[in-house]
Amino acid sequence: MSVERNLRESGMHKKTQKAAPPRRAQTENNCNCTALRKATRRVSQLYDEALASCGLRVTQLAILNQIIRMGTPAMGELARALVMDRGALAHNVKPLERDCLIETVANPADQRNRLIALTGAGRRKVVESERSWARAQKRFEASFGAKEAAALRRALAFIASDGFLEAFQGPMAN
Repeated sequence: MSVERNLRESGMHKKTQKAAPPRRAQTENNCNCTALRKATRRVSQLYDEALASCGLRVTQLAILNQIIRMGTPAMGELARALVMDRGALAHNVKPLERDCLIETVANPADQRNRLIALTGAGRRKVVESERSWARAQKRFEASFGAKEAAALRRALAFIASDGFLEAFQGPMAN
């Protein structure tokens, strides 16, 4: 058999065959994950813009506030509380450490483990950002509705919870 005949019989002949057209694109996105990610990116952009004068991004402010709530957490504890993987947290912590807003310290109970502590400069930065954050929060609630925003926070808190994770990963009902 010739090479050309083999290609022709296998459907790989010289003519360019058109691939089957993709299914008709939906006009509405039905993916919960994509919708959440798009909404998160939009809101993050708005809050980042509001916090720009403070030199913080909303993700950084969230980390600083979580450290305040937890005291001096280990990196793994902080990552779990923020529902982040350790690599992403490490990436986000570097600029905070570089700017002396946080520091890593040895765990007194186990010198091999490092804890994350907020510095005085970090506390001052959180205080400095409070007005800008409050303005962004107020604008969000004015645009979305205060009751709706509270309901959204409750729904998102559930989605971020271990209970949702267990329900998602559990057996599906028919």
